[in-house]
Amino acid sequence: MTRPRIVALEPDSPAAVAGLAVGDDIVAIDGESPRDVIAYRLLVDRADPVVEVDRGGLVLDVLVPKSEGAALGAEVHSALFDQVRTCDNHCEFCFIYQLPPGMRKSLYLKDDDYRLSFLYGNFTTLTRFTESDLERVVTEGLSPLHVSIHATDPEVRVEMLRNRRGATSLRWLRALLDHGVAVHGQVVVCPGLNDGAVLDDTLAGVLDRFPELASLCVVPLGVSRFNTEPRMRPHTRDEAAAVVDIVESWQEVFARVLGHRVVFAADEYYLLADRDFPSAETYEGFPMHEDGIGMARTFEQELTGAVDEPTGPQSGFFAWVDGAPAEGYRAPRTSASAPCGATIAAGEGETTAGEGTAVRLSARRDAPVAVLTGPFGAKVLGPLLGTVGRDDVRIVEVANHYFGGNIGVTGLMVGEDVARALADQPMGHRYLLPDVCLSQGRFLDGVAVDDLPRPVEVVPTDGVALREALGLRSPVRAAAGVGS
Repeated sequence: MTRPRIVALEPDSPAAVAGLAVGDDIVAIDGESPRDVIAYRLLVDRADPVVEVDRGGLVLDVLVPKSEGAALGAEVHSALFDQVRTCDNHCEFCFIYQLPPGMRKSLYLKDDDYRLSFLYGNFTTLTRFTESDLERVVTEGLSPLHVSIHATDPEVRVEMLRNRRGATSLRWLRALLDHGVAVHGQVVVCPGLNDGAVLDDTLAGVLDRFPELASLCVVPLGVSRFNTEPRMRPHTRDEAAAVVDIVESWQEVFARVLGHRVVFAADEYYLLADRDFPSAETYEGFPMHEDGIGMARTFEQELTGAVDEPTGPQSGFFAWVDGAPAEGYRAPRTSASAPCGATIAAGEGETTAGEGTAVRLSARRDAPVAVLTGPFGAKVLGPLLGTVGRDDVRIVEVANHYFGGNIGVTGLMVGEDVARALADQPMGHRYLLPDVCLSQGRFLDGVAVDDLPRPVEVVPTDGVALREALGLRSPVRAAAGVGS
């Protein structure tokens, strides 16, 4: 087990005033050694905690005067200080098995840890869940959790997870619901395996056995060119349409019996089926927005100014993919040296400032604008940009050669593909890059933003941010008498 290490202190916070320092390893708090950030937060929430730290080999006890519930003001290096509970399923559809070699090591770590489900929204199958885990979840109020269901038929679930415990592990879902824990569910649909009649049976099983489920997302599997499972293939248009029909049929049943729709199909299904997206009201507050449910409608509302605040996080493919990396794709999008939306100066291309120092200059604010996005994003954004009243804004669609297969989400754009798309674009234009494809200023393939052949402006992946980047006045703010 590693010790939590302080990586940042809030100025004038209790931790800073008491003398804690960046780089301190926390040995214990009031004599207890936290195993994860959940335990850490509970311990530092106490009044006047005594923090035992190791400072370069010197062990110190630091009393931190503060009231109960007041923030300590110290950020630690990781969410987990013991080992991540890894996944022992062998799902054919797991995207982690389909990653190319040479990526960041953390992306190959497959977790099945309920703590990361609580902290980041990662999905757990509960096949490694235990009685002591249930006790902790209930005692500490770790809610909501996110559970991969995939099928409620025990035999089908065993086949999908390739784990015999898949037949019985949903008993823990029943136990969680019995104890009042909010749970969001997920079904990754694999054509010929758990679609059609099996999907119907799964949704019937949810209504019968797990009616308290907060929501359930139905998402298509992702298939990269590195897939080695012969049964795993993309949906056809007719198959996608069939999934939408099943989900919408069950929405009516759930609404009639439970008073809310419960189940929602991912935006990708509507794109694959060439169907219009449901109305914003259909999504009932967008409970699974981060999992690709209703993102198109929320983006439309944000861009057109119908709402003035982003609906929620935009984490892209790794938000819901089965077997998501331990910290998902939720690390800071940009590094401290490359803040979102930053521009350096007016002009274009590159110049030099002093001997040996290259300075990249961004385009003028009134230059033509291109929005970089994946194929699915282009289908959503294209029609919307035609409504903003600017004829100098265009889409640059970035084909995903890196992953290949049916991968078209913007969150999986990589530097190699973005650079290829930018190389043919004119100098002097503004290129807007959604931050969803970045983690700490780098793409999944390790390419940094500064390595691209054209300067880009990194903007948050929501319609409000795009509206602001385009200099469009929000009707909501205008009606309130607030400047854009």
